[in-house]
Amino acid sequence: MAKRRALRVAAQIEHEFEVARSKVGLNVDPIMLEAFTEPAPVASAPVVEPEVRNGITLGDLYDAYMDDPTRDWSPTTRMAYQTTKRLVMAILGADTPVRSITRSQCRDMIEVLRWQPRNASKLFPKLSPVEIAERAKAGGRTDLINAANINTYLNKLGGVLNWAVKEELLDRNPAQGLRVPDPVARRDKRLPFSTGQLQAIFSAPLYTGCRDDGHGYATPGPERPRNARFWIPLLSMFGGLRLNEACQLDVADIRRIDGVDCFVITERSEGDHHDKRLKTASSERLVPIHATLLDLGFMDFVSQRKRAGETKLFAEVGMGATGYRSTTFSAWFRRFVAKAGADSPKTCFHSFRHGFRDALREARIDRDIALILGGWAAGSGSASVSDAYGSGYRIMTLKEAIDRVAYPNLDLDHLYDGS
Repeated sequence: MAKRRALRVAAQIEHEFEVARSKVGLNVDPIMLEAFTEPAPVASAPVVEPEVRNGITLGDLYDAYMDDPTRDWSPTTRMAYQTTKRLVMAILGADTPVRSITRSQCRDMIEVLRWQPRNASKLFPKLSPVEIAERAKAGGRTDLINAANINTYLNKLGGVLNWAVKEELLDRNPAQGLRVPDPVARRDKRLPFSTGQLQAIFSAPLYTGCRDDGHGYATPGPERPRNARFWIPLLSMFGGLRLNEACQLDVADIRRIDGVDCFVITERSEGDHHDKRLKTASSERLVPIHATLLDLGFMDFVSQRKRAGETKLFAEVGMGATGYRSTTFSAWFRRFVAKAGADSPKTCFHSFRHGFRDALREARIDRDIALILGGWAAGSGSASVSDAYGSGYRIMTLKEAIDRVAYPNLDLDHLYDGS
């Protein structure tokens, strides 16, 4: 309305200038002289206030964001956003106009999140998050979700609101920069397995003799199965592979390059298969196979899979609901570690990678080589122009480095008995 009125004011000013020009004999625009000879009775006209429009609702915004065809959603990412959506909808309301959401409301939402117990939906299936928070606060519960979980929810909500700003559906993000302090340092959230834990894991019946590779993996017996459950932990410990990187390996991903047997970590597959995913662009790499894995007969296992006509190296590991094969294996591994007596609050399968990184440090492996072997991206701001030059390290150089990875005081001699 202001813009429309400005046009009338500008025309009025031009009219006044034309009147002044005509009085001193200058050339004038007769149309501009006539434009306001009979001004409309603006003062008597009713003033119509513009209708207040709050625009899109929070629920519709989430739907638009999730359906945006320009975004490439992985199953895990989509699930994370859907989980956040359910919480945000329950706290702020799906029908709430996005433009009406204030920073104060976002802070109130954080307070509700701070008092959410772990597994709240299972503990209180009939209560809303606000009601759950009130009950948890009154009861002084301590089994609450951690700061990292809360910040993940805020990050995901921020992604939606930032998208709304870019799409001109919102003027600003009211949750911009909001997060809760995390008392646990990032490096302390997950720890490497101790030597004692590793010894317990690799001395379990699965590795020393079990009833079978099915439900009897934790029961002592005569069988020494060498399938996914046997190899995947070893691949992570001696190769630094992420769990899903190991689970999704194709048989064709084990290749001999420049005379060295290697893992080819890639999303590409032969044929029409598109079931592999990597965490980051730096995850795609070549990893020479550690001498210990070769000595344990890993290449014989690969040959068996080839002869069997298998496409997947670990075909018995099925696809999980999230679209990752690691989902099903991770659930089994948690049970396995518990039965082996090796579980602790800050260790999980990813602890193998933490241990691999420490082993690279202990072996005095050059940092650039360590980052390449583990598929770790260089820290923010640490890359230089020189990183874009050259073709990288020779496979033999990487092979020499990875073979120096060792775990002192860990006895794996019994694994060679069944190779």
